[in-house]
Amino acid sequence: QVQLVESGGGSVQAGGSLTLSCSVSGDTYNRDYMAWFRQAPGKQREGVAVILKGRTYYADSVKGRFTISQDNANNTLYLQMNSLKSEDTAMYYCALDSWVPLSRAFETYGYHSWGQGTQVTVAS
Repeated sequence: QVQLVESGGGSVQAGGSLTLSCSVSGDTYNRDYMAWFRQAPGKQREGVAVILKGRTYYADSVKGRFTISQDNANNTLYLQMNSLKSEDTAMYYCALDSWVPLSRAFETYGYHSWGQGTQVTVAS
């Protein structure tokens, strides 16, 4: 069984930056399919960035501003967020599964393991 723990959330002014971390423990043998999702109040959880066997993909809303990366030596997934906007305010979650096709990579049902989330608040 795998455990995911997010950290790094907080409050920031619009235009600022934050870096989220997701620590992976337990059965860490397969970390090739991981993602960051977010959920704003009253909205559905949406995928923002995924990394599939080293290839990265982004939602249009964050492309050019967010960067997803992995440090496999330290079992950590990152999300560097720059030029933050008020609409980026949400709870951010990391997710992992043993295999996820690109066609499902931005869908919540593509992943079986989730962290508890970390809150990001962007003040305009």
